[in-house]
Parts: sequence; structure tokens; C-alpha cells
Amino acid sequence: MALLNLKEILAVAAQHRFAVGAFNAIDSNFIDAVFDAAIEQQSPVIINVAEVHLPYIDIYATSDYIKKKAELSGIPVCLNLDHGLTFKTIETAVACGFSSIMFDGSHLPYEDNIIQTRKVVELCRQHNISVEAELGAVGGDEGGALESTADTALYTDVEQAVEFVKETRIDALAVAIGNTHGKYKGIPKLDITRLQQINQAINIPLVLHGGSGLSVADFHQTIEHGICKINFFTGMSQVALSSIEADITNANLAQKYNYYLIMMENMQKAIKQTVAEQMAIFHSVEKAKLYG
Repeated sequence: MALLNLKEILAVAAQHRFAVGAFNAIDSNFIDAVFDAAIEQQSPVIINVAEVHLPYIDIYATSDYIKKKAELSGIPVCLNLDHGLTFKTIETAVACGFSSIMFDGSHLPYEDNIIQTRKVVELCRQHNISVEAELGAVGGDEGGALESTADTALYTDVEQAVEFVKETRIDALAVAIGNTHGKYKGIPKLDITRLQQINQAINIPLVLHGGSGLSVADFHQTIEHGICKINFFTGMSQVALSSIEADITNANLAQKYNYYLIMMENMQKAIKQTVAEQMAIFHSVEKAKLYG
């Protein structure tokens, strides 16, 4: 199946009240695990390639691999640049055939965020590529500390959200409502009332970044009030590390000729299970059939 852009894949999610998981690709093990889970669960899926990870991966080879997997998978797939920070990287992602760009101008002054986001939209519209942007500041840092908290002063403002969407013509908006990147330090407390107000005020799908650490009830509440895309990576990374740690201390496994390959296979299975669990929580299981 050809790649879908973000607008196409989220339109169905919004209509049928589920969220599509956006899972980060950092190597073939992660990519294969996500595709295996999506095919087994018959779930639409968004594959994220984050700018913060580009020093460690080849964006050209990675995007080619994902596009080929998507073509053979038979499920709805969107290839998304996650937290694009520079116009140069965004131009590279466009050239690589990404079907969605998430431009993160949340660190910029509000007016500059509008200007830069509009520039990205103008480029991507020429290639039928959707654009997601962020308003407010999600807690933590994509490339920073593992644990973080949210700052209520930086939550998405409802009136600004209305103006921002109108001025930029984006296809999806990532909101800050108490969610954070990485593991949440303490107990998350999402501002569901604020989310509900934003959802009622604008007419595009909403996105939740920082899904690790949230409860099943948290996820279900956000989906109820307009969240159609949920980013999830830290949980995958942690289960991968746990799998490696268990195998690397296994004396019996260490005697195997294919020790490393067995470790990678076990890690991939652990990631696949975690992704499948999240797809069930997001209510996207068996939703691939809803796409023509």
C-alpha cells in the first residue's frame, strides 16, 4: 500500500474515535517490530523518524527501507519526520519521500512559530505532504534527560490555538496539556478540560506527544476529546534495554554462536509486544480495514 499523508490517516481516526500510534524508527529492529505489530493487529501506523536521531541513522537508507516495508505490508502507513527543527532537514525529508512533516517551532516566540510553520506548510503543500506543528511546550526535551515534568505556564492556550491554526493552515496540532517527553517524573496530571476546549475550538486532529508514563485511562480520555495521533518511543526504548540486559547476563545464551542475533531477535519481540499493547490501548486494532 502506498504511503498515506497524515491528514488522510488521521481523518479516519477522527471519524471513528481512535488514535493512530506514531512509533519512532531508530534501526531495522525497531522498524520491523512496529510493522510486525501493525500487520498482526491490522492497525494503521505512523512511523516517526526524529531529527534528534539523525546523527545516529541514515535518513536516506531508513526512509527507503520504511517505504518498501509499507508497500509490502498491506496496511495504512504514514512516514513522518518527528520534531523537525531545521528547514534543511525538512527539505531532506521531502526529498526522501516522507508523507508528513512535524515542524516543531514551539521553542520560538509565538509570531516566529507562525512564520516558520507557514513556510513549512507552503513547501509541503507542493508535494501533498501534511504538516503537524506544536503550540505550547510539551515537558522535557527530545534529546535531553530521561525524566521530566510539565510546566503549566507553557500549556497550549486555547485562543492562540485558534489563531495559530488559521494563520498556518496546518493539518494537525500537537498540544501541551501536562504531557512530557521521556519518562514522567511523578504522577502525570493532564488538563483534560483544556484539551476539550481546544478540540471544540479548532477543526483539525490533535496530537499527544510524550505518551510514555500515561495510564490507560489517560489515553482513553485524550482520545475522547480529539487526540488522533499519539507519539510513543520511550516505552519502546526501555523495553529494548531491559531485554538486552536480561540476555547479556544469561550465561547459557552467551555460549551460543549466534548470541548477538538471538539478543536482537528477543529485543525485537519485546518491542513488538509493547507496540501491540499500545495499539490496543489506542483502539486502532482491526481499523486498517476502514481505509480504502
